[in-house]
Amino acid sequence: MHHHGYLWTGPKARFDDEALRRPPHPDPPPAGSRPELIQRHRQVAAEFPVSDLPPLETAYWLVKPRSLVRGTWGEAKEAAAWLGEQLAAYAARFASEGDRDTARLARLVDAAAVRLRSGADVSYGCYLERPAYLSLAVVTCSPNRALPELACPCA
Repeated sequence: MHHHGYLWTGPKARFDDEALRRPPHPDPPPAGSRPELIQRHRQVAAEFPVSDLPPLETAYWLVKPRSLVRGTWGEAKEAAAWLGEQLAAYAARFASEGDRDTARLARLVDAAAVRLRSGADVSYGCYLERPAYLSLAVVTCSPNRALPELACPCA
């Protein structure tokens, strides 16, 4: 078992485009469906696997391009430390002062280490100034507990 880290920052409006953050339905719309529905399914089917947008289900990071992997660690403690480094690096930009609390951030890192050791994924998000959004995720791989059929992006 190992862990992959992912980081995304961008405009809140782009983050809010949930259709591009979920995998397409496995069955296309039936023949005779509205053309805009067919076109939207085609768009999502083409863009979801290559988009850098964070998926709604954390495990689906594994279907994204390998280039989006920000780090790979064999130990949960190392992966949680990376999360802590990213949170610290962005803390000054957090929109909410409460999100900047260092004791709170330390608790998040500790909780992440526990979850990752158990084989679970971890996903944190925070609003930044402008308005923008920060998404951090560490996905357990080989196999992923939530979606074991997903292959390792680095294999």
